[in-house]
Amino acid sequence: MGTIRHITLPSGFVAAGVKCGIKASGREDLAVIACTDDASGALLTTRNQVVGAPVIYCRQVLPKGFGRVRGIVINAGCSNVCTGRAGLKDAAEMARLTAARLGCSPDKVLVASTGVIGHRLPMDKVRIGIAAAAARLGTDLDAEALRAIMTTDTREKSAVVQGRIGKARVTVAGIVKGAGMIAPSMATMISVITTDAAVSPALLHRALRQTAGASYNAITVDSDTSTSDTVLLLASGQAGGPVIRSAGSGEFKKFQAMLNEVCGELARAVVADGEGATKVVRIAVRGARTDREAEIAAKSVANSPLFKCAVHGGDPNWGRIAAALGKSPAKVVPDKLKIAIGGVTIFAGGMGKAFDLKKVEAHLGGADIRVDCDLGLGKGCFTALTCDLSREYITINADYHT
Repeated sequence: MGTIRHITLPSGFVAAGVKCGIKASGREDLAVIACTDDASGALLTTRNQVVGAPVIYCRQVLPKGFGRVRGIVINAGCSNVCTGRAGLKDAAEMARLTAARLGCSPDKVLVASTGVIGHRLPMDKVRIGIAAAAARLGTDLDAEALRAIMTTDTREKSAVVQGRIGKARVTVAGIVKGAGMIAPSMATMISVITTDAAVSPALLHRALRQTAGASYNAITVDSDTSTSDTVLLLASGQAGGPVIRSAGSGEFKKFQAMLNEVCGELARAVVADGEGATKVVRIAVRGARTDREAEIAAKSVANSPLFKCAVHGGDPNWGRIAAALGKSPAKVVPDKLKIAIGGVTIFAGGMGKAFDLKKVEAHLGGADIRVDCDLGLGKGCFTALTCDLSREYITINADYHT
């Protein structure tokens, strides 16, 4: 089998993942992803009011959410959340140790941690892990780096898109971890995206914010926003060509489209790997008064435990969908509302409709489910992604201990 590459495919990036004993499983648990020189960087973090020390540190390093960045060090197995001043010192030390190995200043290195809340990092192990990862940095350890950021994930999640921007052949690649506590707000669990496109830091941040709205921020597994959500986008510029500085340029629009494709694929992969998930559910709301109300309505359905249980059981229960729409702050008029599953209308005009039950049940028996809701009030639209709620989700989280 050949070397698996994704995060280092864009020119100028190296990565490594190692086992340093943070995870009880003994699997990879610390990764370093870096550029061979300072890169444009853009950062998005959780909106949860309880945040981990790494998130606080990253916000201090990039107060505007963008700047020049050399790389990031990530550990899994311990999230370094609610650990006081000592936890902040640990996060800063992780950056300092990594920076020394990369030959840059500590403020050029970001930090992310994921795992159990409320425990100090085993810094003796982390120090050894950083040294080991930095010593192994290269373009042949992408798979190890990805495994090192995983927690309850059951599969590796990556995406790569290549294309031409002007005369340059550009690559955008990304990795993501996340299976539970997924209802992101400005990010996902942990994701790193690399590109060799030349983009100014401020414009890179704009691109990331725009793509997050329709990808990372459009997904939910269990409606719980993590304390550690972090997404970092790094642009080395090593593909060549002039630096993209205008949002109105054709070059930026092409880059945005490539970024959207990568992040969209990663976001769907998170939902598909949701804890206990057996189905991916797409809830498309249109006809809302505004796009924002469409988003609110779609997420209300996506986060409804009753709806998600109905999907898992293959029950075309339009009442649970209508109720989830109606409980949201979005304007809903039952007489104007239409609901369809798998393209078959099951509710309209304020009442359930006669429909082909076998056809709808067959659709619900598949792995990809589509629910369409037309509010009939305007032009607002939004699509949310979620998964079903199974007994396995309860088992996983009932057995999870701090």
